[in-house]
Amino acid sequence: MSRIGSLKDLGEVDEVTAFTAVKAWKHSDFLWRNYILNGLSDVLYKVYSAKKTTKELWTSLNHKYKAEDELQPINHGILAEGMMINESFQVATIIEKLPHAWNDFKNYLKHKRKEMSVEDLIVRPQIE
Repeated sequence: MSRIGSLKDLGEVDEVTAFTAVKAWKHSDFLWRNYILNGLSDVLYKVYSAKKTTKELWTSLNHKYKAEDELQPINHGILAEGMMINESFQVATIIEKLPHAWNDFKNYLKHKRKEMSVEDLIVRPQIE
């Protein structure tokens, strides 16, 4: 009701229009929140389903995963300067990017004694 009250105070809309607008907003928020939650793994769903609004959910996910995306521009910048990136660093970075549900496989890959190439890393999950 606080939204309706604040809209009425503006004098721009009547009570029915304000109520309809708030109802439509809540419905859209419900749909988008659940669209996002539906795309998450079961483990992440349990963590993020406590978020009450789409904005709160999106902000939380963005804060968590935006930091991981910062490696890509750095990698591109290094390559653009003509420098080479150590292949073992590339492999370690790719392993870290694997989904949370793959933790056992990530640990297995991290503790292998033989170094892996990027090509080996790409072929390995297809075999597994």
